[in-house]
Amino acid sequence: MIRLGALGDFFLSAAPFTAIRAQHAADEVTLLTTAPFAALARRAQWFDRVEVDARPAVWNLPGLAHLRRQLAGFHFVYDLQTSGRSSWYHVLAGRPDWSGIAPGCSHPHANPRRDAMHTLERQREQLEMAGLRDFPPPDLSWLLRRPGPELPTPYVLLVPGAAPTRPRKRWPAEHYGALAALLAGGGLTPVVIGTAAEAALAATIRAICPAAIDLTGQTTLADLPGLAAGAALAVGNDTGPMHVAASVGCRCVVLFSADSDPALTVPRRPDGGWPVVVRAEDLADLPVQDVVAAAAPLLGDG
Repeated sequence: MIRLGALGDFFLSAAPFTAIRAQHAADEVTLLTTAPFAALARRAQWFDRVEVDARPAVWNLPGLAHLRRQLAGFHFVYDLQTSGRSSWYHVLAGRPDWSGIAPGCSHPHANPRRDAMHTLERQREQLEMAGLRDFPPPDLSWLLRRPGPELPTPYVLLVPGAAPTRPRKRWPAEHYGALAALLAGGGLTPVVIGTAAEAALAATIRAICPAAIDLTGQTTLADLPGLAAGAALAVGNDTGPMHVAASVGCRCVVLFSADSDPALTVPRRPDGGWPVVVRAEDLADLPVQDVVAAAAPLLGDG
């Protein structure tokens, strides 16, 4: 299997990972992924081996030679990344039987509207076209074997970050601060998560709500599932940690601007269900009270 990233896509691939593993229960199954997801993948029950793709440039001949060796010898490849890059791996691998969108591959996902489908439905259809018929529900219990950090309960996760190249996907940190203050006033502990690069967002939130706990830069990818499973709610932008939260059944409110389409990228629960989605053309214009109104029923206040 090929799944290079990103975080949300990796978690949305739990269902196809499960289906492929079931189809090939007696076979050796290898995942090709990128370094941020290798440790997590090695904990999963879906793969016998995990290979790390260093994504060498086309002029890096030693790197390409190494990647060719990593791709060699497989009887079948499921390309779940289906990007331009992963598609040319079909040639580098010697053109084995291949499910994906690589030109000339043996089992193409031949739906011209595939890019208008949500990842879950798109990947299921791709696998159906490759001959898979059994789609057991994914077992994600292994994610929770590592508990999250000790926190005062009940707590609510706040996810104010997003990709640095997509600033319009971020609800303003000041709005998260106002939300945090309302949560704290209702007896809930706001907990801010994100990368170290998002510490400034947490600082803005804590300046408005000193009761908020700042965990930015202090959690690993392996910590997030346990942290989310223990939360009363998660509120965040359309970004990877919200996919983690939804995948372990945490109740979620996800904020979308015009920069992304929930029909294509919304986090999904283990049963395929949707979280609560709040949309605004520009998230800077999304009032705090609209998010409070969306969250209240999930907290039992509505």
